[in-house]
Amino acid sequence: MTKVRTSREEQPPAVTFPTIPRQDVLGRLVALSGASMADLKDQWRSLFGAEPLSYNRKFMESRLSYRIQELAYGGLKPEAVKRLEALGEQIDGKNITLRRIRQEQRPLTGTRLLREWQGVEHVVTVTRDGFEWQGRPYQSLSAVARAITGTRWNGWTFFGLRARGDA
Repeated sequence: MTKVRTSREEQPPAVTFPTIPRQDVLGRLVALSGASMADLKDQWRSLFGAEPLSYNRKFMESRLSYRIQELAYGGLKPEAVKRLEALGEQIDGKNITLRRIRQEQRPLTGTRLLREWQGVEHVVTVTRDGFEWQGRPYQSLSAVARAITGTRWNGWTFFGLRARGDA
């Protein structure tokens, strides 16, 4: 049996963001550091129209600072956004594995990671496509850690980029 729709589905109302007068920007930025987490979450909902992505205070203050300035002074031009996206694709080469790694966690290309294992110092270089150890490319730090130790390791934990038990 086919169901016929007689009325159009209602579109949710467009989210509108507050305009922030330029003279208020500095005061709002300073107030972020003294605001409670509940206030930061409320501001996030108001300025982004969504629930906070993280409850990390430093992250929230940083993103809210940018958003306040963006709403007061204007954001990036569409041409700049397209250019940045194109540059991002050049950097990660459309590699799905690299995209899954949060960019703020991934070390910059060229970074050298040092780890001593059983009295031997190992140096891993972060490359555009992954990692390099002893002149050989690896897709992940876990693969490098496995090559060094012969056992399965979380590469981020092995190289000290994340503490044990962190999600």
